[in-house]
Amino acid sequence: MQLIIVAGPPSSGKTALIKQIIRHFHEKRRVAFLKIDVVKAFEDEELAAEFGILTAKVYSGDLCPDHAGVMVLGDTIAWASGNGADLLLVESAGLCLRCAPYLNQGLGIVVLSSISGIHAPLKMGAMVSLADVAVVTKIDLVSQAEREVFLQKIREAHPHVRVFETNALQGTALQRLFDLIAASETIEPAGLLLRGVPPLGTCTICVGKKEIGWQHHFGVVRRLEGPIAEHLFRGE
Repeated sequence: MQLIIVAGPPSSGKTALIKQIIRHFHEKRRVAFLKIDVVKAFEDEELAAEFGILTAKVYSGDLCPDHAGVMVLGDTIAWASGNGADLLLVESAGLCLRCAPYLNQGLGIVVLSSISGIHAPLKMGAMVSLADVAVVTKIDLVSQAEREVFLQKIREAHPHVRVFETNALQGTALQRLFDLIAASETIEPAGLLLRGVPPLGTCTICVGKKEIGWQHHFGVVRRLEGPIAEHLFRGE
């Protein structure tokens, strides 16, 4: 089975891109789809109704949605494989800029909206820097100059990422992406690992304390004054 994990901020066009991928592959592959969200999601129902594919979803609730993805991916792969899927698409909630949902196998795609601001790619950390592919959407809504600057910022964040530009609603200029997906290697479930080091999650905010101010907390904390690097764990 091939695995594609699609990440990106909310409203960047993740579902529109996934719909184009399914439209291209659903007669060539048996496709399964998982949607990870926080409170409510309808994408699985819409894709099942339109394409008749296997779908599932999970709500993370109080848990970071990327952490929830780590928890459920093993079951998801077993579910998809057990139902004969050849291609598993996972859409992340896209809310945590410290995390990266990509694995050491499969293809990791980050979806970025060209109208999100020219510096947006530099603000997204591992979501961009660990991706295999960056798909830039809504390119018809910005000038050529803005597009060029946006692409340059992506390459500053991740010099080796493959970049594709599209209007995902129409699916323009996606054939090279489809070819890349078709040629991607199948996964070996026993060897799956997170591609990046997760952010440290041992502070007392992570376990539910509501008090404001570093004096009430321990773990990875920082004060307002002083250099950020003194208190901020950046991973490896």
